[in-house]
Amino acid sequence: MFYSREQLEEFERQTLAPYAVLSMNSKGRKYPEDEPSYRTVFQRDRDRILHTTAFRRLEYKTQVFINDEGDYYRTRLTHTLEVAQIGRTTARALGANEDLIEAICLAHDLGHSPFGHSGEVALNELMESYGGFDHNKQSLRIVTKME
Repeated sequence: MFYSREQLEEFERQTLAPYAVLSMNSKGRKYPEDEPSYRTVFQRDRDRILHTTAFRRLEYKTQVFINDEGDYYRTRLTHTLEVAQIGRTTARALGANEDLIEAICLAHDLGHSPFGHSGEVALNELMESYGGFDHNKQSLRIVTKME
């Protein structure tokens, strides 16, 4: 059985904390689109992020510039998946919207450049005359304009 979007939204309304952002109260999209029939808008956002090229590329970006094999080797992808898991657990404990939190967590590193923080510093210097480089702004650009 599939739950309809309306049923999922009603479940959120009945179960989430009063301060939680409900899917039915989304401020909409920059580009108009039809409402999903069996997912909330935040579930669709989360799913879209998972299928972006930018998300897949996180596998090849290191958390720090040094690419070291071993138990402590971190890519942006492994970091992002851990952040999403912590975000969902925290949202559940607080009665917040798990799907919204997970989407935010999954998107938070999409705009990072290669080569860790060193790469960002270099890119920021190169882009200084254009306002610099900010991975948070780049993340938003990726999910709203590029993919």
